[in-house]
Amino acid sequence: MTDPHRPPEPHHAHCRELFARLSEYLDRELDEIQCREIEGHLNACPPCQACFETLERTVALCRQMPSRPVSGDFARRLREAVARMGAAAGAGRTS
Repeated sequence: MTDPHRPPEPHHAHCRELFARLSEYLDRELDEIQCREIEGHLNACPPCQACFETLERTVALCRQMPSRPVSGDFARRLREAVARMGAAAGAGRTS
């Protein structure tokens, strides 16, 4: 039996969709309607709220770090790794 005082379980597909847009939300790149949708979900979904708060703290810490140049070789290997990850993620999607 469902407890009427307990909020509904989040729909995991919606959580994944929100997770994909959290960085854009944090960087204020979304329109007002999208922001309200995300805020509504965050208010109703404690796991997503915790994820957002962690991302927010991580970004704040990263912004406090001094900028340091990286070697060209490291930058190349990093781009290649990101490309491989993107290709692997794309291969796992269904249309």
